[in-house]
Order: sequence, then C-alpha cells, then structure tokens
Amino acid sequence: MAVPSPSRMWRPLAARPPGSLRERTGGSGGHRGGGAAGPRPPGGAGGSQRHPASGAAASASLSRRAGAPWLPRAMALPPLPSLPAAALALAALAAFLLVLICVIAHVTAKTMPHEDAECRRGSAPNLHDPATRELSVVVPSYNEENRLPLMMDEALDYLEKRQKQDPSFTYEVIVVNDGSKDQTAKVAKEYCKKYGSDKVRVISLEKNRGKGGAVRTGVFSSRGKTILMADADGATKFADIEKVEEGLKNLQPWPEGMAISCGSRAHLEKDSIAKRSYFRTLLMYGFHFLVWFLCVKEIRDTQCGFKLLTRQAALQTFSNLHIERWAFDVELLYIAQRLKIPIAEVAVNWTEIEGSKLVPFWSWLQMGRDLLFIRLRYMTGAWKLEAKKCN
Repeated sequence: MAVPSPSRMWRPLAARPPGSLRERTGGSGGHRGGGAAGPRPPGGAGGSQRHPASGAAASASLSRRAGAPWLPRAMALPPLPSLPAAALALAALAAFLLVLICVIAHVTAKTMPHEDAECRRGSAPNLHDPATRELSVVVPSYNEENRLPLMMDEALDYLEKRQKQDPSFTYEVIVVNDGSKDQTAKVAKEYCKKYGSDKVRVISLEKNRGKGGAVRTGVFSSRGKTILMADADGATKFADIEKVEEGLKNLQPWPEGMAISCGSRAHLEKDSIAKRSYFRTLLMYGFHFLVWFLCVKEIRDTQCGFKLLTRQAALQTFSNLHIERWAFDVELLYIAQRLKIPIAEVAVNWTEIEGSKLVPFWSWLQMGRDLLFIRLRYMTGAWKLEAKKCN
C-alpha cells in the first residue's frame, strides 16, 4: 500500500481538488475511482455494515486534516497552567503571608515600662525636670569589668580638664549596670568614691534588659541639658564629643529645643570590609539595606554608640521607645524622623575593641526581625507616638 506524501497529509481540506475525498457512506465499498454512488443496503453485497464508531473516527480524521496540525496521541503534552494564573497564585500567597506577619507583629507588640513614672518616686532625678547639669553621659554596661576602666579613665580625664578650663561646665557620668554577672558594679562604684557621687552615679538593674533598656533607664535619670550615649568599651575616642557638639550647634535653631547629633563610622567602611570575613560583610550590607528600606534613610551609620541629644529630644524619643535590644538605635532615629527632629551625622574616630557581646549571626537575625516589626507595628497602630512635656 502506497503511503501518501507528508504534503498531501498536511494539506488543508479546502485546498484539495474536488472529488479527492469521497463520502465513506457512498459508492460500492467506498473505494476511490470506482463504483456508482448510491445508498448502501444494510448487509448487502457491498460489504458488511460499518460500525457507527468508524464514521465518527473518519469525521475526526477529516477535521484534523482540515484544521490545526495533528500530533500523535503518544506525543501529546500534558496541559500546563497558564503564566497569569501562576503569577496570580504567587501574589495571593505573598499577600496572605504579609497579612499574617502584620497580625503577628500587632498581637505580640508590647509597651515599654514607664521609666518616667518610676523616676517620679522619691527624690530620684527625672528627665521631665529642668536640667541642672551641662552634660550627662550614659554608659550602658553588661559584664564590662575589664573594658569599663579604660573608658572611664579616658572620659573622666577629659571631663575634669574641661571643667578646669571652664568652671561653668558641669557634668555627670551615669553607669547603668545591666544585670551583669561579673564585678561591673563594683568597678563602677570605685569611680563614685574617687570623683564623688554627684559626678559619677551607678544604677544597677536586677535583670539584663539589653542595651536599649539600659540606655533608656540612664537617660530618664539624667540631669544634663545635653545627653551623650557612650559605649563602655571606649571604641570611640571620648574627645570626639566636641565633634558631635559642633554637629548639634550646626542644626540651630532647634525646633522646640530638639536636635540629635550622631557619631558615624561610615567613613571607615572600606577599611572595616577589608578586615571582615565575606559572611560578616554580607550580613552588614543586608542589615544596612533593611535599615534603609524599612526605617531610616538619611543616616548611613545608625549603630554607632556615640550619640548626643538635647534634653527635649531625649524626652520625646525615649518616651516612645520600645526596642530594648541592639536595634533600639534604629527605632530611636525612626521616631526622630517621624517627629521631624533634625539629625546630624558626624565622622568620629573609632577602634574595634575585643570583647563585643554581639554574636554575628544570631544578633543580626534578631535585629532584622526587630527592624521589620518596628515598621509594621507603627504602620498598624500597635505602637503610637505621643508628645511629652517637660515640667
């Protein structure tokens, strides 16, 4: 039997010459080129009666020839979901996850304890009261018996010399012992004996609350017109306080007496990258992107622990602060931006000191979670900004 050429098989039905196809139900035996057309008697001499399914198969064959190209059954591909449908499903899943995270952030939101109410008890200094010192230095400390003496010696030596040059300059240093398990409190109290309790004070917390909680406690007990946050490791040269003070002055006039000047290590970023591992560098860039994307866009280095605030700025920001751990600096600056408090960023000298309490992976993971929750909790109304007034 001769096999028709592919061109004849794939030629559309309309292009075939007349008479090329004959009705299967006509002629004797349905052969090409012979027999008269006419009705076929049931069971007659023209052959046995055809099954109805054969006619259906022939019609399907003709429709395949006249229509789209035909593929064998074995080569047919399984149906695939359309691209718009898959994209829609992914978008719906992303929206569901976002709503779920927002609900979790809202439900798990907690408010900070009212430090101002605690400070009002007895005769303890209170941030709401008028300032009685030019400068307050708040030093959060957790297990810092080895690093604290170097920082305190440098800071107090500078402050004493400045006071001798300008007798009107008054100061206080507040060491907040954040539930330390070593001799941090004992070391700090030695400086109280040496310089007097009016210049050096020690506040001890029974339980560790985190750097943010310790700083907040010290700020609410401060008496200075300006309040400086300084780390206990002494990584930032204390004399650079003059640089952040200059940055604060350049922001004048201060709206409602509020301004913040932040020490910055951004100018040292290239050198620090050369000393870090690729993994820590990747974590650093990831954290900086999240800070920029979710919270603070104007400050390159939010985590430098050398920040100077006016008394009114400290009252407004720390009264609304919720984060107690490492990411509290970001919330502090986020609040300042929301309240339209002017912020300056000033380059300072900084040296990495061994003994950091920051665990590279887990601490950064915790900070990433806190950054997301900061944005979502303020966005959903779980945390709200409240204006405070000084007495």
